[in-house]
Amino acid sequence: MAENENPDLNDAPNSEPTGSDEAHDQVAVDEALSPEVEELKPKLDLDVAIENRSACERHLTVTIARDDIDRYFDAEFSELVPKAQVPGFRPGRAPRKLIEARFKKDVADRVKMNLLLDSLEQIHEEHDLSAIGEPDLDLEAVEVPETGPLTFEFDLEVRPEFDVPDWKGMRIEKPVRQIDQADVDRRLGRMLADRGRLVPYDGPAETGDYITCNLTFRSDDRVLSEAHEEVIRIRPVLSFRDGRIEQFDQLMAGATAGETRTGTALISSDAPNEALRGQTVTAAFEVLEVKRLQLPELNAELLDEFGFELEADLRDAIKEQLELQLEYEQRRRAREQITKHLTVSATWELPPEMLKRQASRELDRAVMELQSAGFSDDDIRARQNQIRQNTMAETARALKEHFILERIAEAEQIEAEPPDYDREIELIAVNRGESPRRVRAKLEKSGSMDVLRNQIIERKIIDRILEHAEFTEVPFEFEASDVEAIDESAGGHGAEIPRAKPGAEPGSPSGRPGETPYRE
Repeated sequence: MAENENPDLNDAPNSEPTGSDEAHDQVAVDEALSPEVEELKPKLDLDVAIENRSACERHLTVTIARDDIDRYFDAEFSELVPKAQVPGFRPGRAPRKLIEARFKKDVADRVKMNLLLDSLEQIHEEHDLSAIGEPDLDLEAVEVPETGPLTFEFDLEVRPEFDVPDWKGMRIEKPVRQIDQADVDRRLGRMLADRGRLVPYDGPAETGDYITCNLTFRSDDRVLSEAHEEVIRIRPVLSFRDGRIEQFDQLMAGATAGETRTGTALISSDAPNEALRGQTVTAAFEVLEVKRLQLPELNAELLDEFGFELEADLRDAIKEQLELQLEYEQRRRAREQITKHLTVSATWELPPEMLKRQASRELDRAVMELQSAGFSDDDIRARQNQIRQNTMAETARALKEHFILERIAEAEQIEAEPPDYDREIELIAVNRGESPRRVRAKLEKSGSMDVLRNQIIERKIIDRILEHAEFTEVPFEFEASDVEAIDESAGGHGAEIPRAKPGAEPGSPSGRPGETPYRE
């Protein structure tokens, strides 16, 4: 979901003060944000012209009156004169005019910084702009003139203005299912497959088998990317970071070691390689080896690896996980219907640069939700590829949804509380086989706590909407996975969305239900 970058306009513009200026600039920042100082400080005489360039973009032109500039210079020199050291004079004894001439440049830089800080703070207080990003202000381009007013300009991304749709009394279809023994058996089978080992197979490949292959993507005669000794399971769809191959199982049917199969891959319309968007490229699979999965026996040793003494306890845990994933599916479908209802009138356009910048945040949000629900790394990787292949559409939908839910949260006074963070982190930790402390440290280090905050708040809002909804129950079937996802790019590796990995590295067993296969 959208990045929680909602600083006030009084945030300092990007700058890198050096030398003796640094300490003074920090004091200026502290004073500018101090309520005690604010009460004593006269307001600036500002002329603010705001141009609406789009629903989410504002261009501001700010003019500061000369009297204010002179007042700031006077305050700086009045502070400097008593302690200025000038050769030939005792400290504090040099004439003010000499000090003004000698320290003019340094003081002008500090005056500029203070004027910008104070004017941005005042604009924030006096204009309801609902900023969602820092002001795009070129600090170096701003100069304090010798005479006359100071004028500067900047761009600002803001939350769009809209009427909140009526969200009470919505009709929602709710998928329901009684988790039975057959469901548990199927999931246990997947878990055993996750702990199985791949063994060489001399016969022709079939759906469900694995191939070790050298993979080459080409456009005409030009090699776009290559992957060596890639292990791929034969399923109906092969998904990669920027595209997919349909009917992959038919393409590889009957393949044997030493054979090369060639198919067509469709590149997504949002692929990082703009020249290939929406195009088809050739994918060649040089089969090095065919393997089949040998399932292990569910004995005491394997039960211990899963963290259980009895098979019955393992089955109970599997049932709980299936119920958790059913709950996730109920929430996903409810959210899908709610979003469709709420965004039907959200016809405002979002800036392309905003979408590009927020794309990785939407990817992180989706991954975090899947981790909380206990999905396997294979499932998460397939979802990651799906988002990457529809970057702009997915992000635009998510951002519009975020803006609307955020407005509802404000009206309903919904916030994320410390226990909410603890619960979410505990869920992720349990499903990743890690300690909550380690999960929290990872989230903090990667700057993802604000993503978690958005997830918590939006979940609470969805719950509030569902409290006022009317439900129609519909049957639910767990989907059989027909997508094999690999972490490769057909058009090259210059992806615009960073690789957002699930908690555990692919291929590392964690001893929990539904984890990634252990492949030898």
